Amino acid sequence: MIMTQHCFGACYSSKCLYCVQIVHLLLLATLLGSSVIQVECLNFGYPNFTKQNEVDFITTENAYISFNAIQVTSLAGDLISNLSGRIWYRHPFKLWSRRKNITASFNSTFVLSLIPQTHPWGEGLAFILTKEIGYIPENSQGQWLGVVNSSTNGSTQSNVVAIEFDTRKSFSEDIDDNHVGVDVNSIYSIEQASLYGHGVILPSGQDITARVQYDGELKTLAIFVFMSNATGNNNSSPIISMPLDLSKYLSEYVYLGFSASTGQYTEVNCIKAWNFTSTDIDDPVHLLWMYLAIVIPIALIIGFFFFLCWRRKTNEKQIQEDPMVVLQIKDSATAPQKFRLKELKCATGNFDPKNMLGKGGCGIVYKGLLSNKEVAVKRFSKDSSQGKPDFIAEITTIGNLHHKNLVKLFGWCYESNELLLVYEFMPNGSLDKHIFSSNFQDKGGSSSTLSWERRHTIICGVARVLDYLHNGCEKRVLHRDIKASNIMLDSDFNARLGDFGLARTIRVGGETHHSTKVIAGTPGYMAPESFHVGRATVETDVYAFGVLLLEIACGRKPGNHRIIDWVWELYKMEKITKAMDVRLKGDFEEEQAVYVLKLGLACCHPNPYQRPSMRIALQVLTGEVAPPPIPSEKPAFMWPANTPSSNEHLGNTLTGGQLTPITTLSGR
Repeated sequence: MIMTQHCFGACYSSKCLYCVQIVHLLLLATLLGSSVIQVECLNFGYPNFTKQNEVDFITTENAYISFNAIQVTSLAGDLISNLSGRIWYRHPFKLWSRRKNITASFNSTFVLSLIPQTHPWGEGLAFILTKEIGYIPENSQGQWLGVVNSSTNGSTQSNVVAIEFDTRKSFSEDIDDNHVGVDVNSIYSIEQASLYGHGVILPSGQDITARVQYDGELKTLAIFVFMSNATGNNNSSPIISMPLDLSKYLSEYVYLGFSASTGQYTEVNCIKAWNFTSTDIDDPVHLLWMYLAIVIPIALIIGFFFFLCWRRKTNEKQIQEDPMVVLQIKDSATAPQKFRLKELKCATGNFDPKNMLGKGGCGIVYKGLLSNKEVAVKRFSKDSSQGKPDFIAEITTIGNLHHKNLVKLFGWCYESNELLLVYEFMPNGSLDKHIFSSNFQDKGGSSSTLSWERRHTIICGVARVLDYLHNGCEKRVLHRDIKASNIMLDSDFNARLGDFGLARTIRVGGETHHSTKVIAGTPGYMAPESFHVGRATVETDVYAFGVLLLEIACGRKPGNHRIIDWVWELYKMEKITKAMDVRLKGDFEEEQAVYVLKLGLACCHPNPYQRPSMRIALQVLTGEVAPPPIPSEKPAFMWPANTPSSNEHLGNTLTGGQLTPITTLSGR
C-alpha cells in the first residue's frame, strides 16, 4: 500500500512502526469485512489440496490433508479400521433467510477416490451440511459413515443432511454396496440409487466426480455422479432428482464438509478437489447495514492513522536528527560498521537494566549479543549537551587507531535520536572495580586481591598505548580522560584503554594542544594548569597517567590530588613503599614498586615542563632508564609555569628537547 512507502512526509518505509500497525489494522478490517460477505454468498475452489490450505479447514482427529488430497479417514498403511472422520470448510454458509423466507441455491462439485484396503471393503463417504463444526458423534464408525450413531440416528437434534456414497450394504435398507443416497438426520436414506447401471464403481480406486446441485427457489436437489475420465453424455442426467426443502431440517447458517468411515473392512476415503458456488439471498437494506458496519471502523482507523502521522511529524520536528553527525562520520575513511537500532535493541534485550555493565557521565553501557558474539553497547544520554560531539569524536578518533591495548570499536548507530557505539566486550570489566573493591574473581572463580604482577602489567599496557597515541599515530591523539574506570580488562587482565568521547587529534609538528571553552576531564585526574588555560596538551595526559599509577599502586582513589600529597610526603620521609596497597601484604618487588611510585610523582609534577614524556615513562617502567629526579618537597603550583633552562631535563621532554609551548589560544 502507498501509505507504507511514504506517510505523507512523516516516515519513509514499511519499517515504520506506526505504518505497520495501521496497515495491519486496515488489512484486518478488510478481512473481517470480506469474511462477513462470504457468510452471505460463499464461493471457493480447490483444484487440489496442500498443507497451506489446512488453515481453511476444521478437522476431527483422523482427518487431514496429505498427498494433495483430503484424507477423511487416514491413509493406507495406518491403522484405519473402525475409524470415522469429518472435515469442514472453516467459513459458514447462509443457506436460507428466516426474515425473507428464501433459500439459497448452490452447486458443490468434488472429486472423490475410494481405494479398497481389504476384500471385501467398506464403508463409505458423504458430503454433509451441519449446524455445528468440529464435532463428530461418538461410535459413528462402520455403517454410520461418521454421519450419526445408534443414539442420534433419526433424531432431529442431529441437524445434518448428507449425500452418502456407500460401498457396503450394511443395512437391509441399503439398495446395494455401490450406491448414492440422501440422508436427513439418519443413516437410512430417504432416497437412494444404485450406481452399477451408470458405469460408476465407487471402490474402484479411480477418480469419480460428483455434483450436488440444489435449487433454492424450486426446493429441488439433483445429484450427478460419473467417472472423471468418462466420455459422452453420461454426466448430463442426474442419478437422483427429488424435491427437498433444506430449510426444514437445517439452520440458517450451516457448515459444509465431508464425513467418512471404515469398519472391520477398510478403504481410503479421500477428496482430491472441491468447488463450491452459491447465490446471494440478502437484500440491499441488509447489505447497507453490513457495509456500514465495515466502513465506519475503517474510517475511524484511517482517521487515527492520520493523527499518528501528524503526531510523528510533530515529534520529529522536536527531535530533529542532525544530518551533519552522519556526514562527519561518513567522511572518516576508517569509520566502522553502521548498525540498525532494532539490531542493538534486540542484542541488549531492549536495553534491559539486567544487561547494564556500567554508567558514566555520558551514558550507560549494556552487554549485548550480536551474531553470537558478546559486545558492549554504549548508549549516550539524550539530555547530554556534549553527546553528539563526544559520539563523533569517539568514532572518528578510535576508528583510525590500531593497538592491542585499545578497546576495539565494532560499529555505531544514530537513529531515532539514539546515539550508540558497539565495542568488543571486556569480560573482566573496568580496572576501578578491581582496584577499589576488596576482592575480584580470578579465572578459577576464587576471590583474591589483584596481584602486583598484574597491576604492573596493566600499568605497562596503559603506558604503551599512551605512547602510541602521543607518538605513534599520524595525528597525535590527546585522550583527555585517563582514569581507572576507562581502563578495561580483557579475559587475561590485559589493559585496554577505552572511552574516547573527550579525545581530540592534533597535528604532529603543528598544533601542540587542543583548546577548549569547556574544561574537560575528571576531577582528581586533571592537571592544575587545565583550570587556567582551558586546554589539553600531552602534558595533561601525562598528569592523569601519573595519578593512575599512584591509585593502582596504592589502591586509593585520587581524592582531588590528596593521594599525590600523601605519597610525596612519604617520599620526603624516605618511606615511599609505605604507600603500597596494604592488601598486597608486602607481596611486591620493591625496586619495581619504587620506580612506579616515583614515576607517578614525576608525571604529577605541578610544572608541566618538568613532567616526562610517555616515551620516557615507558622506558622507566621497562627498566631501561631510572625515574626522573624529583624534589623531596612537592613544588608549589605557579602560573605561568617557569620554563626550564635550555639544558635542563631535555632527556625527559616529549620530543627529545622540544617542550610543548604554552600560549594563550581560544576555541572550543
